[in-house]
Amino acid sequence: MANEELMLLRITGEDRPGLTASVMGILSKYDVNIQDIGQADIHSTLSLGILIRVSDEKSGFVMKDLLFKASELNVNIKFYPITIDEYEAWVARQGKNRYILTVLGRRLEARQIEAVSQLIKDQGLNIDGIQRLSGRASILHPREKNRACIQFSVRGTPRDKESLHAELLKMSSELEIDGSFQTDNMYRRMRRLICFDMDSTLIQAEVIDELARKHGVYDEVAAITASAMRGEIDFKESFTRRCKLLKGLDVSVMREIAENLPFTEGLDRLMYVLKKYGYKIAILSGGFTFFGEYIQKKYGIDYVYANELEIDETGHLTGNYVGEIVDGKRKAELLRLIAQVEKVDLQQTIAVGDGANDLPMLNEAGLGIAFHAKPRVVANAGQSITTIGIDGVLYFLGFKDSYLDEQAQ
Repeated sequence: MANEELMLLRITGEDRPGLTASVMGILSKYDVNIQDIGQADIHSTLSLGILIRVSDEKSGFVMKDLLFKASELNVNIKFYPITIDEYEAWVARQGKNRYILTVLGRRLEARQIEAVSQLIKDQGLNIDGIQRLSGRASILHPREKNRACIQFSVRGTPRDKESLHAELLKMSSELEIDGSFQTDNMYRRMRRLICFDMDSTLIQAEVIDELARKHGVYDEVAAITASAMRGEIDFKESFTRRCKLLKGLDVSVMREIAENLPFTEGLDRLMYVLKKYGYKIAILSGGFTFFGEYIQKKYGIDYVYANELEIDETGHLTGNYVGEIVDGKRKAELLRLIAQVEKVDLQQTIAVGDGANDLPMLNEAGLGIAFHAKPRVVANAGQSITTIGIDGVLYFLGFKDSYLDEQAQ
């Protein structure tokens, strides 16, 4: 560093093609070393920062030429000397843990961003960057079901991860936003397998309830479901007893329900993007294979594991099931099995579900997301989405709307 200066250049003004190239042309002319560089563009307004190392004898010429170029380009440029101690302290901070805090909702306003920023501060973290993942919203032609997402890149060690998670949950209910706090590592950028619950996740219905309504036994089925929810009976007993009540139902009724399934908001977009970018997709459901396979054919899903209802030779349900029941424990086992078959590390897996029997796979996956879930599931899952459609999962994976084709919008 003998006879050299460290200097931060800050260039602001209207963005235009070739501006960065012009600046770099001057720096290259004087053999300037670039220690760091970053650029942001908001509404065609540029903010460009460059940390340079330049010899004492050349620094004056660099500053003079840059000032002339700034005047020519009609931008502002300022110079800030940096000491070696300040630089080394900055380098030391770069070794700290990095996290991504993603915030989404129907809209994001100042009060919500202020609350999240304050939480980051209270946890002793520093914001390195802020990026908007959602597309620009039209004021004159607003989207009917708008979505907004901002991603904070933060550095440091959280004071208390449990309290951070609790505060994000509190904000979800009070400010109508959802949050995801993830370690920024290679696994976050290389997710490869995603497993979904089906009922009340991919579809806005519980199929067994729809079957029960058609068969005239809804009240009996609902009573068994309520007993299971109170913890009086386990999932296996609840499932077995409810299946018995469906005895005699014609398979044509199942076909009619399948053809009129109410798909969850954002599902078309989500599946289009996941397939385009090579994700392996699985349905792991406590529901029925008949409906899982219908969804599989519609979206080209790779795996379906659910419960198979036994059908007699006349085309009616027998009231029994075939094979092993897919409960919470089985879902977690299947996630591990599919990951092994696909040679995917568990940290590269994602699980999405809404019920208590989804918690084992949500906790097993590298990224577990509770979707429009019960309070207990939201409290125990790593991330949750309650404010927008299921395509909000894409934001937790780091996708920007601008990356995606218009067909996926």
